[in-house]
Amino acid sequence: MKLKQLKFAAALAITTFFLSCSSDNGDGGDNGNNNPPTPEVKVEVTLATSGTLGSYLVDKEGRSLYFFSTDSKGQSSCTGGCEAVWPPFYVDNLTAAKLGTGLTLSDFATITTPSSKKQLTYKGWPLYYYAPGTDDGYGNTANKLEEPGKTTGDGVGGIWFIAKPDYSIMIVRSQLVGHDGKNYKSDYTVGDGQTTYFTDAKGLTLYTFKSDNFKKNNFTKSDFSNNAVWPIYETDKIVVPSILDKSKFSVITVFGKSQLVYNGWPLYYFGQDASVMGANKGISFPSPGIWPVPVKDIPLAI
Repeated sequence: MKLKQLKFAAALAITTFFLSCSSDNGDGGDNGNNNPPTPEVKVEVTLATSGTLGSYLVDKEGRSLYFFSTDSKGQSSCTGGCEAVWPPFYVDNLTAAKLGTGLTLSDFATITTPSSKKQLTYKGWPLYYYAPGTDDGYGNTANKLEEPGKTTGDGVGGIWFIAKPDYSIMIVRSQLVGHDGKNYKSDYTVGDGQTTYFTDAKGLTLYTFKSDNFKKNNFTKSDFSNNAVWPIYETDKIVVPSILDKSKFSVITVFGKSQLVYNGWPLYYFGQDASVMGANKGISFPSPGIWPVPVKDIPLAI
């Protein structure tokens, strides 16, 4: 009897061993080939929050991302030595799963820089890191990426700004080209030269009307029958680059619609710009200076 019991115990132990091995090898277990574990997807771009800057874009390490004002047409205009200080940001095969909460995949795209590098854009704006020059202790200067959590690149030169998802105003520096095809300087005389002025978040040029008064729209008709020519900038949001005085912005009501105002001047689009990023044809329509672009130091409307 004892011999039979020993044989039965041995057989049971062997069976248990093989069943255990079968389960460990994935042949029918919960974690087997029929139910492979879901691979972890790392978030490549997300939003950080600052008490002074609000929400802004960062990479997976928490490094801040930036916009460049001279990228007025959605192109990368940071070349040569500029690229060493402001390296382009790029993520290969970006998917919705790689984005943090509050970001939308359709807002991102890829472009190629003049140096043939790929660069990610957000709402039309190329994205950059900041890598200021630092002394290595031996008299040499080397560029080092800004540390995670830092935002020291914001406002540099009045043309570099933290990449925010909710700007209502952006600052661009670009050549003014009228609807007549001529280049104009900042004083609205014919000639070449860069002008620094305001656009909306997508780089669409904004305008003021010479005949408006302080917080008073004198152009738009009550039935909005002329709104297609000079559409009002309809928003009640005031989210602006850090170098601007937010208190100079306000919102007025124009026949039931909200229009953004800067320093007393109501803001408009120009219909013939056709929602093209960087277009500023309105500066010469119907003649130069009637519809100037808003600039930081525009005199207070009266």
